[in-house]
Amino acid sequence: MNDGIYQHFRKEERPTIDQVASLISEAELNYAPVLTDFLNPRERFIAQALIGKNTTIQMATQGGYQNADRKRVLFYPQYFEPQTEDFEIQVLEVDYPVKFASLHHGQILGALVHSGITRDVLGDIITDGVRWQLIVEKKIAPFLVSQLDRIGRTKVKLKPKELSELLTPESAWQEAHLLISSQRIDRIIASSYHLSRGKAKELIENAKVQVNWMEVDRPDYVINIRDIISVRGYGRIRFDAILGTTHKGKLKVEMAIIRK
Repeated sequence: MNDGIYQHFRKEERPTIDQVASLISEAELNYAPVLTDFLNPRERFIAQALIGKNTTIQMATQGGYQNADRKRVLFYPQYFEPQTEDFEIQVLEVDYPVKFASLHHGQILGALVHSGITRDVLGDIITDGVRWQLIVEKKIAPFLVSQLDRIGRTKVKLKPKELSELLTPESAWQEAHLLISSQRIDRIIASSYHLSRGKAKELIENAKVQVNWMEVDRPDYVINIRDIISVRGYGRIRFDAILGTTHKGKLKVEMAIIRK
């Protein structure tokens, strides 16, 4: 690994950089495709940066549908033509008594994590407003089908589905164009949810904020492109782009926001 690459990313992202670089090297060494677990948008951004202008290895992504948050990445040599099945993704539908119970994203994710599996093998959890489906790594699907029979107090069964049977998910993301004075996390949270900076700081210091699924406790933490901020009780923020600067020095930014 060229140490110079580290300067372009955060210190805490070094393990991700090393892991992705190792997989790229494996694909180069064996001249064969190598598949990752599910990566979030920021991790895929890092992977794309590491691939750069590599003329030997390319990358493709798949998360079940085009706008999936979490996708598997396939690093592959030029001779290889990726097919959907190469990503080894399985759709599982949650069968539950719709007339007598309701499910929520957080409940489902909590049940999955408490089953003993890691977040890395889980893709998106999607709904059309009534039905729920999980996108998971194929190798873990039989375990989940056999073990997960309850979400909260609701009895459930997981049923394998073909990728062609994937729901058209409701998009909870709302595009927003904001003006912010800096990329500090407290300013972004305050602007996105119309909160005071004091309230945003309180949420951060009370362990209610994560960036890319890792807890952040500093109000001055700097948010970068493709980071996803989770704010307990409020929703999620995805930092999509910096569009420019106003004559007063404020940043024009594009966000996608989920409001609870």
